[in-house]
Amino acid sequence: MLAQAGFEVDLLELSHLADEPWKVIHPCKACVSTSMPLCHWPCSCYPNHAMGQTNDWMAELYPRWVAAHGVFVLCPVHWYQAPASLKLMIDRLVCADGGNPDPTTTRGKDPAAAKAIELAGWPYPRHLAGRAFAVLAHGDSQGHEGVREALTEWLSSIGMIQAGASAVVDTLIGYWEPYATSHDKLDAEPEIFILVENAAKSLVNMVRAIRSGAYRAPDAGLRNPRQK
Repeated sequence: MLAQAGFEVDLLELSHLADEPWKVIHPCKACVSTSMPLCHWPCSCYPNHAMGQTNDWMAELYPRWVAAHGVFVLCPVHWYQAPASLKLMIDRLVCADGGNPDPTTTRGKDPAAAKAIELAGWPYPRHLAGRAFAVLAHGDSQGHEGVREALTEWLSSIGMIQAGASAVVDTLIGYWEPYATSHDKLDAEPEIFILVENAAKSLVNMVRAIRSGAYRAPDAGLRNPRQK
């Protein structure tokens, strides 16, 4: 995409998990299933030196999510699902949707203290709300629609804002054709590149609207009666 004035791109390649042995995203420990305030924002479960769980890449990724005004998730389909590397990051971002920004209130990881806080009235803060997003999922046979829908629902559920209809795309690159020629097939379909560019431009326009202060969500000020 062409450079846009006032924007800086931070490219996050999750595929590096496969070829950089000291780069790791450890799995979510599901603290939230015990009590929401037990799930800290950002996650405090790692490093756990006693278990040899170090080099957690999420320590770097949380600040990058916070700094982003807009996020474009572009991924292939792996067996009807998002790639494992992306799913690891998504699971560790559960703390963005209601997580506790003050671990001292739960005395670290005290389940009883966390439950008492939640039952006394927890606001379930959305730490990434108000940012814009775009999504593109691509496959070669099936599953692309489900991945696009799942990613869009996830980002919307944590309070992020879809950048219009053009910002969410699912598409096929070839159809039941050999993997060996998939790159040639992509090069032969310029409309896919236009779809990507349109999604990116929609994201830029949404970020501009949010930054201007003129944008107001249609449901702003409404309270969801079904908090977690």
